[in-house]
Amino acid sequence: MTSSTSRRASRAPRASRGRSADGQICNAGISRFAQLSAPKAPSGAAWPTTKVTGGQSYTFRWQFTAIHATTDFKYYVTKAGWNQNHNLARSDLNTTPFLTVPYNGQRPSSSTISHTGTLPSGLSGHHVIVAVWTISDTANAFYSCSDVTF
Repeated sequence: MTSSTSRRASRAPRASRGRSADGQICNAGISRFAQLSAPKAPSGAAWPTTKVTGGQSYTFRWQFTAIHATTDFKYYVTKAGWNQNHNLARSDLNTTPFLTVPYNGQRPSSSTISHTGTLPSGLSGHHVIVAVWTISDTANAFYSCSDVTF
């Protein structure tokens, strides 16, 4: 996924659906991408963030290297008060996605697609948006984490 948000990854790691352990969400449990799940960038500095406003319309863009039959795309954000000093855990995320784009087994129509949705209101400070692309004909899902400041 790409967007104007600062990305932790130029491509989203994939994992078996629902199998990324807490602390490994942003790297999808793949050790060679482990730094993507760390609370700080490889330089030791904070991950760069993009300033966003709750309630604003925002467009997320995906650039694919392969197009798969797709169940859906879901976008989650961290809860107010989450602990940003440890690797991201499921308990840090709101359990309900703020945006769901169903595909019902269809393949995306091109190698670049966009989804526009409304960012949640009521948040302030640093948060992480976790985008999940769920593949329908395998047990895989692709994860992408973007750091934002509300």
